[in-house]
Amino acid sequence: MNTDRQIQADIGLRLQRWQQRMIDMPKPALELKEAGRVLEVADGVAVVTGLARALADELLEFDCGIQGLVLDLEPDRLGVVLLGPTSLVQPGEAVYRTKKVISVPVGSSLLGRVLDPLGQPLDGGATPKSAAQRPIEVQAPGVLQRAAVSRSLASGLKVVDAAIPIGLGQRQLIVGDRQTGKTSLAVDTILNQKNTGVICLYCAIGQRGDAVARVITALEQGAMRKRSIIINAGDEQVPGLSYIAPYAAMSMAEHFALQGRDVLLVFDDMTRHAQAYRELSLLLRRPPGREAFPGDIFYVHARLLERSGQFAGSLGAGSITALPVVETQAENLSAYIPTNLISITDGQIYLSPRLVRRNQFPAADLGLSVSRVGGKAQHKALRAVAGNLRVMLSQFAELEDFARFGTRLDDNTRARLRRGAAVRAALRQAERDPMPVLQQLAVLHSALFGLLDQLEENQIMAAMQKIRKAVGQELTVLQQQLEQSQELNKEQRQQLLNCAAGALGLELP
Repeated sequence: MNTDRQIQADIGLRLQRWQQRMIDMPKPALELKEAGRVLEVADGVAVVTGLARALADELLEFDCGIQGLVLDLEPDRLGVVLLGPTSLVQPGEAVYRTKKVISVPVGSSLLGRVLDPLGQPLDGGATPKSAAQRPIEVQAPGVLQRAAVSRSLASGLKVVDAAIPIGLGQRQLIVGDRQTGKTSLAVDTILNQKNTGVICLYCAIGQRGDAVARVITALEQGAMRKRSIIINAGDEQVPGLSYIAPYAAMSMAEHFALQGRDVLLVFDDMTRHAQAYRELSLLLRRPPGREAFPGDIFYVHARLLERSGQFAGSLGAGSITALPVVETQAENLSAYIPTNLISITDGQIYLSPRLVRRNQFPAADLGLSVSRVGGKAQHKALRAVAGNLRVMLSQFAELEDFARFGTRLDDNTRARLRRGAAVRAALRQAERDPMPVLQQLAVLHSALFGLLDQLEENQIMAAMQKIRKAVGQELTVLQQQLEQSQELNKEQRQQLLNCAAGALGLELP
């Protein structure tokens, strides 16, 4: 009996020594990787076999050095989206699992840089030194982790701030045909954040290089380049980079929002993002649906835009304001992608080519534009002065159409037509010229009061410049008061009118 116990004790002691030796044994220099082979290669995608345990959205490494994203899981093959030149990948090439998801660098070191969706520099500078990495796919915060949109995001554009206001944390769609000023509106909104502390990100998806270069130049001239990040997936690059670009930009924005910062994020544009995803899906033989887009295209955009918002204190009380841009064809707002995005976002700014032909810039159609959230966060003084602007312009448009029939008009109707034309002209604004709130108030109050009624439309732009100059020089105290209270009393309104009338050489009744 004692002999059996001694034998068991001896075996236990040897087992402990063997386990300790295994712990102390030096680890191999190279870790074994699961490897597969490339079966087929198409334009931007590859079919891989031999990686039965790979996961969806997992990052793969090819022997040639580029990376790929697992998009399709089938019993005997994987559909992989290439994140580098297709020409480098050859059939039969080895491909390895990384057991990781795509992550991008985040942090203040990215400010002022032009990067690709993988965080690599495109501006000729060094690779950003950032220890922090964040996955591009993150679950959106829940309802209890969000707060109400209650603060205004000033765009500096009269027609937007007065009639289609945007709040911090809002998702406001910018929609319109080509050459209607969608990018200009978004860039002007970025430039107006110069003195607000808002961090801005511009994500170019499938854009030409010269178009992105013009945006970068505008940010430099407007002194916003150092507080902005530009993520560029050009039209010459593989569709996989266009597909992941907005998710990478959102992850970079989330890093600042979790620190309590306010972030403005522009996606330019989501039409090309949808087209890149459609191209990848068709190459991977996914069944097409409406307009040849795959059935999950709504989810692709919804899970992205749901990550923006005004967050509660448990998440730092920061915000991400998203301005996705979408392009329509022949004013067709009922197309698949525009209607999807309209249903996801909190409102839209529709830019009409008809207004462009009338030289009305920004070409915002107030009849088809709406802000479902920002009205609660609108600047109080602007709401008080221009609260009935949309109704007034709608009535003017109907009256103007009626007057075209050549009907005899009474003096009251003529006066209403002059007032409406003056207000519409007062909403015009030059590109790259955002206006402070006080100057917007002075111009709009003057137009609605009737100070511009006797001027021709081609004279109103010059008159607005005079009003802006006078307000900037004479009403600095009122500017400070407005920043503190956001409200205008009767005396302050009269002060605005007196300043505007003096600038135009008019006498108030």
